[in-house]
Amino acid sequence: MTPFTYRPPDGPLRVIHSDAALLILDKPPGLLSVPGKGPDLADCLLSRAVAMDPAALLVHRLDLDTSGVMVFARTPAAQRHLGLQFERRHVSKTYIAEIWGHPERDSGEIDLPLICDWPNRPKQMVDFERGKAARTGWEVLERGADRTRVRLSPQTGRSHQLRVHMQAMGHPILGDRFYADGAALAASDRLRLHAARLDLYHPDGGTRVAFEAPCPF
Repeated sequence: MTPFTYRPPDGPLRVIHSDAALLILDKPPGLLSVPGKGPDLADCLLSRAVAMDPAALLVHRLDLDTSGVMVFARTPAAQRHLGLQFERRHVSKTYIAEIWGHPERDSGEIDLPLICDWPNRPKQMVDFERGKAARTGWEVLERGADRTRVRLSPQTGRSHQLRVHMQAMGHPILGDRFYADGAALAASDRLRLHAARLDLYHPDGGTRVAFEAPCPF
C-alpha cells in the first residue's frame, strides 16, 4: 500500500437539509468525518460543520474515502435521540458502489462477522470465532464491461463493513486502497462508495424522514 498523505478537498459544504434539530450534509470523499491525531489531520467535516453552524453535534461517521449523507444534530436532545436510533438500528442506510467484476446473481445477502485486523489497522477482516455479526444486502443496478454498479443495504454498522464484504464476495469496490489491488484498485482514483440515502425518525415529533445525496459517479 502506498503511503497516505491527507489532502482534504476544498470547496463549500453542501447542505442537504437544516432545521431546529438536524443538519444534513453531503460529505465529499477524501475528508475526515472527525479530526485525526495531529494538526495535519485537524480539518474534517465536523470542524467545517461547526464553523458554519456552531450548534452542530456529531452523531455518526463515514469513512474518509466515502462520500454522501451525514447527519449532525443541532441540540443535545436531538443528538441523544439520533444516537439511540443508530445504536438500535432504527436508521436505514442505502449506499451506491461500483465493484470489480460481475456477481453471478442479481441480489443477495452477505453474513460474515468482522473484527479489526490489529497488525494492519484500520483494516478489518472476517473472523468466524471472534468477529461481531455483520450483514449486508446487495442488489445489482447495472453491469458494465468490467464492473458492476450495486445498491448496498447494511443491516449492521461495522467499520469498513461494505468494503470487506464486497472483497469477501470476490468483487472489491473500485479504488479501495485497503481492500482492492491490481486492476480493481487502478480502475478509479477514489473509492467508489457513496452514502446515497438515510432514513430515520425525526427527533422532533418522530416522523419518518429520508435524506438523499446524488451519487457523483
